[in-house]
Amino acid sequence: MGKSWSSSGVDVHLDWDPDTGRAGLAEALRLAIRAGRLPRGAMLPSTRALAADLGIARGTVTRVYTDLAAEGYLRTRQGAPTTVATAATAATSPPSVPPAAPKQSAPRWSLLPGQPNLSMFPRGEWLSATRRVLQHAPSSMFGYLEERGVEQLRHALARYLTRSRGVVAEPERIVVCGGYSHAISLLCTTLRELGESSIAFEDPSLWVFRDLAAAAGLGVDPVAVDDDGLVVSELDSSAVVVTPAHQYPLGVTLAPHRRADLARWARDRDAVVIEDDYDGEFRFDRRPIGAVQALAPEHIVYAGTASKTLAPGLRLGWLVLPSGLVEPVRAVLARSGWRAPVLQQLVLADLLESGAYDRHVRRCRASYRRRRDQLLARLPPQLSPRGISAGVQLLLMLPESGPDEQAVLAAAHRHSLALQPLGPHWIGNQQRGAGILVGYATPAEHAFGPTVRALLDTLTDAGL
Repeated sequence: MGKSWSSSGVDVHLDWDPDTGRAGLAEALRLAIRAGRLPRGAMLPSTRALAADLGIARGTVTRVYTDLAAEGYLRTRQGAPTTVATAATAATSPPSVPPAAPKQSAPRWSLLPGQPNLSMFPRGEWLSATRRVLQHAPSSMFGYLEERGVEQLRHALARYLTRSRGVVAEPERIVVCGGYSHAISLLCTTLRELGESSIAFEDPSLWVFRDLAAAAGLGVDPVAVDDDGLVVSELDSSAVVVTPAHQYPLGVTLAPHRRADLARWARDRDAVVIEDDYDGEFRFDRRPIGAVQALAPEHIVYAGTASKTLAPGLRLGWLVLPSGLVEPVRAVLARSGWRAPVLQQLVLADLLESGAYDRHVRRCRASYRRRRDQLLARLPPQLSPRGISAGVQLLLMLPESGPDEQAVLAAAHRHSLALQPLGPHWIGNQQRGAGILVGYATPAEHAFGPTVRALLDTLTDAGL
């Protein structure tokens, strides 16, 4: 997949495959200069910034810059930015082999929801925690451990969730999972084995998780969402998945009376509620609202992950289970053969206990709030987000008079921008509103401005 970056007002798409390493990156920069995408005098990012954006070692970028300077492509000076030293050539060098069939290029810019700013991943803190773990963890920690996860992480999570999210959490009731997708699949399989035939989902909701429930053998029952969140009075299943802190994708929060109704419904029906707290740490207009789980901990499963706070690639999530579900879930997990990597569990435990995790969350919260404010200030007046000021994405509802979602997506394609429509989130064929989800946390820090410009150009192109 091609890599993109932006510096000093120059937006550049690098046709660089990370698998080609340093030589491939150097050749991609040569081609960008020859083709004129990097004009003479253009400033390149610092070695630190480009390394962070591309996810490679800073030393690799330094060696590439040094080699290209020796070849005459770049000019480097102590204390000054690296700049392009040569002009574009008439044509790039012909390929040495016949070109393969053209592939559809990936969008240059992305505002797809559900992902944090990966360039903010706390590499230094993660490295320091890894060193501490490797220095002090006994060798026995790296053997075969129990299915629920490393004890140190379960204790650290219990303290963190109790303090930050108001969860009734005991280490014995916590199970470490491979992210939320793994967690929902695990829970649905367990519920099916316990005799459940269906599970309710908010309508709209993310279709990926509904598909996982269906794959586990459960029917999917839609339940409406209004401005107060899930309409509890319409529940007719014995299990339901909810996003009460920040409903996905509509962005509303479950009102206090609905929270009480949901807990009462779960107790009266002896039902199971799965609370997906996917971005509860990121509330901007007030302190984050506490988890619903505390209202009925013997009936509500609390599910959280590090996917939005750290990175989805870590594949680390957790469940705080009612006592009656601990053994059934553990048994399903044992049969699957899956275990979370021990080292990553220990490193996360260290970050939680040292306070580094809290500091990182605070930095992200400030950054995402700033991005959201900047985006709202530049949107056309006829577009306003639905929902509370929170999370890593917002929903822009489209006017009934148009354009429709497909027209906006077509315009986004013309501007090389990835967006996600609201339509697929509705259950069934009947859509009750058109919109576009904007994941403002997704771009790297220096690419945020160009990505917003691509969005504004897309909206103008679509007639908004």
